[in-house]
Amino acid sequence: MTVTLADVAARARVSPATVSRVLNGNYPVAASTRERVLRAVDDLDYVLNGPASSLAAATSDLVGILVNDIADPFFGIMAGAAQTQIGGPGDGSGRAGGEKLAVICNTGGSPERELTYLTLLQRQRAAAVVLTGGAVEYPEHQAAMAAKLAKMADAGTRIVFCGRPPLPEGDALVAALAFDNRGGGRRLTEHLIALGHRRIGYVAGPPERTTTRHRLEGHREALRGAGLGTDAGDEERLTVHGPYDRRSGYEATLDILRRDPTVTAVVAANDTVALGACAAVRDQGLRIPQDISVAGFDDLPFSVDAVPALTTVRLPLFEAGARAGRLAMGKENPPPGGIATIAAELMIRGSTAPPRVG
Repeated sequence: MTVTLADVAARARVSPATVSRVLNGNYPVAASTRERVLRAVDDLDYVLNGPASSLAAATSDLVGILVNDIADPFFGIMAGAAQTQIGGPGDGSGRAGGEKLAVICNTGGSPERELTYLTLLQRQRAAAVVLTGGAVEYPEHQAAMAAKLAKMADAGTRIVFCGRPPLPEGDALVAALAFDNRGGGRRLTEHLIALGHRRIGYVAGPPERTTTRHRLEGHREALRGAGLGTDAGDEERLTVHGPYDRRSGYEATLDILRRDPTVTAVVAANDTVALGACAAVRDQGLRIPQDISVAGFDDLPFSVDAVPALTTVRLPLFEAGARAGRLAMGKENPPPGGIATIAAELMIRGSTAPPRVG
């Protein structure tokens, strides 16, 4: 049943005019009243039709692209690529053709902000939503996401995941383009083991993220496959979690080297973290790779310019983002079953080599 303005007013114990004032923001309303109205809107999942009020299931020319951090090249590359397909050039006349207006929504990694942006896009009848990067694995958040996306899909919004797996429950997707983070993490650590490394530290991302879990699982699969990961306590001792930023890489690497000075290699959760790891190694008076090898993940543009160039795992970020944009626009057919796993490629460079013994 469609929720009306009157329903919201009754729930908030105010007049329909007051609800309208709060939602339109065109008249001062007491803070307590405003909070009561907004809580009723959320509780009832009320959708403001806006310009499309005469068409309950209409969609707008708006496409939302949700990112954790637009300043992070991982997200910036995917969002920019998606936008080339969503809001690309028209016929050169300056008139809008089949393009949509792409809006970048920066969540800051907050599950609450992710849901808030989806609600705002829902109220604007967004034609499509592209969600990028790893998902938060809190069960409550996943359930809320599945419910929200299902309602948006029912109203005609196309839902595309880019660089993240589908939700455990929820079939509202047009497509999910998931990177092979687990396979990439496994091949990266296998490379280090093949070089002769036996004590390998790991700087992981936030533990609640799917990307973090999958990359760490791949790393540990490689260790166990070589008979190096039989001690769970030792695995945990050589693993430090933190944000996906340079400072985390720096501090976590110092922590790992304090915990075990025999470590000869450090694997970082992404290339930005790896830069911090490299700085920590140098500040300890150690050489890369002669004393400590360092490896990253993603193959961001700066990784090849590091000194020495960074061994990493290449994810086709631009290609994936562009494909997500085409799927959001209906320019490309979804993959079979709606899910595609995108391969990761090992890029071996100068930051990894010794110690080979025997």
